[in-house]
Amino acid sequence: MADRRLQDVLFYSLEAAIKAYRRFAQARLQAAGIDITIDQWLVLKTIHESADLTLQQVGVAVFKDFASITRIVQLLERKGLLRRKPHPTDGRRSELVLTSAGESVIRTVEPVAQANRRQALDGIDAKEIARLREVLKRITENCDAR
Repeated sequence: MADRRLQDVLFYSLEAAIKAYRRFAQARLQAAGIDITIDQWLVLKTIHESADLTLQQVGVAVFKDFASITRIVQLLERKGLLRRKPHPTDGRRSELVLTSAGESVIRTVEPVAQANRRQALDGIDAKEIARLREVLKRITENCDAR
């Protein structure tokens, strides 16, 4: 039977959950006095975890187009959290490097992010989370296969 109402569409529910989590997480960052957005945090965390990524690879990792990731990186540079330095072997690209202030933000945000995840997943057991991951992976594969 076809979904009749928007609220009955699975992807609408997924989007609603993602938006609710992002609003919640952003409010918790602000309440903790941390002056970055969720997108900026994702970029910092991605660079922290994988230091040799290109700007384009960081964009793919955080689901941002090239213009958006460029803007986010520029903002992080202006905030003194990130810097670009010439790549040692490829003169056409730059390395993205966290500054000491950027590393400090990572250490400050990490416990807030973990608490956010715990609260968002409250009452959901490990089996449910594992099953949800399986289903989401299958949806992604179904869409990427086309």
